[in-house]
Amino acid sequence: MEKIRLEIIGLSSSQSQTGSFALVLGEVNGNRRLPIIIGMFEAQAIAIEIEKVIPNRPMTHDLFKSFALSFHFIVEEIVISDLKEGVFFAKIICSDGIKNIEIDARPSDAIAIGLRFDVPIYSYETIMSEAGIVLNDDMDDMDEDEDEDDEDKLEEATISSAKADSSFSGREDQIKNMSLDQLQAMLDEAIEKEDYEKAARVRDEMNKRN
Repeated sequence: MEKIRLEIIGLSSSQSQTGSFALVLGEVNGNRRLPIIIGMFEAQAIAIEIEKVIPNRPMTHDLFKSFALSFHFIVEEIVISDLKEGVFFAKIICSDGIKNIEIDARPSDAIAIGLRFDVPIYSYETIMSEAGIVLNDDMDDMDEDEDEDDEDKLEEATISSAKADSSFSGREDQIKNMSLDQLQAMLDEAIEKEDYEKAARVRDEMNKRN
């Protein structure tokens, strides 16, 4: 079965499930999106790897990587392998250089691990046809008569920074007026408290000044 390569488009708070997040995967060289609802902790694990924030304690997915490498296993790819009754399934494809092993996993865990090994993410046409959302070139021109189910999924999957930015707008103004020493102290505190979203924003402000 032919595999379709995907990339992470974004991560946002779910509009339909409180405490959950929408991880949106996009078809490489295509216009389909695959939204997957994941938990808060898995979203955090994905976000800190995307943002390249180094926690002061290894997270579960970092531990998996260290464990695998200690036994000379590497992850070769992640596959979103199945969809049953609205629930996605995934496989982590591993190798010791001699044989390949498929490990069943939740997509959120599989992707968090795949990011740490810097490997590609794939799915199948059957899954993309069933659960994928086709985006028009201009979202503003979407037909009002479009299928209601697709509209509901788009509302969940659309990546918008407005909601996140609104809660940080005042804090960002404060950050911009801080010295580098103050920013470093705030960064250390955010990492210690495992507030990785704040840590990423402080780090970005520091990088702008370097």
